[in-house]
Amino acid sequence: MKNIVIIGANQGIGYYMAERLLASGNSVTVLDIQTDAVEELRQKYPKSVLPVLADAKDFDRIEYGVKKSIAHFGDIDAAIHNACLCVFENEQNIGCDIYQNVLDVNFFGALRLAKSVLPNMRKAGKGRVIFTSSGVGVTGFQNISPYAASKGAIESLAKCLQIENEEYGITFHLFHPPLTNTKSASGLPVPKEFKADAKSVGYGLADRIWSKKFMICHSAIQTAQMKFSYQHPLFIGKMMSRATRRTVGSEKNENRQ
Repeated sequence: MKNIVIIGANQGIGYYMAERLLASGNSVTVLDIQTDAVEELRQKYPKSVLPVLADAKDFDRIEYGVKKSIAHFGDIDAAIHNACLCVFENEQNIGCDIYQNVLDVNFFGALRLAKSVLPNMRKAGKGRVIFTSSGVGVTGFQNISPYAASKGAIESLAKCLQIENEEYGITFHLFHPPLTNTKSASGLPVPKEFKADAKSVGYGLADRIWSKKFMICHSAIQTAQMKFSYQHPLFIGKMMSRATRRTVGSEKNENRQ
């Protein structure tokens, strides 16, 4: 049984990831600002799931949750930062405070988790840390620059920390889910039929959590798409933005009719 800590798993991809990991016989500690759904999971897995109220912006609570996980389940084998804050607005209409708030959850939350688990992992001589990234952090996209910038930042953070911690037997990785039908993506003007199913994505990522690859996707198709995005980032970003504008324009015309 492996001990896994996840920040952001009370709903969406994170919830299904936790559900799948528990079903596979692992212990899972979930840190989130809400834990009602995880409490229901605990009824089914009373000895292997530990919900902890914690905000990704609060280092003390994250550290508390990590220490509690170690006390309950032993050394941490994997830690996943999946907390997400997304703002859908053009740069002209938002201030620096919005950027700071998004980065505080998405980037600094990942850093806080890493700093909380790395002392234990270094002592144990093992472990992996996974940050949930996004394709827009590679390609860019319209009206989502705070979120995309935060994801681009954790891409670099993961690479730096991988280099710095190799000698301790610790690896860093990136989860790259597709555009998924979740609450955080609900404000994106894209029809639901173009979004992936959260359960399929969460289960797929959980099944690949021990992959040796730096970039981990839930499917072979998503892996191929991300490899192409890394090769042609701005081209993909512009293409997706144009496609979204066309889709939104078509929906507005249909609504007028």
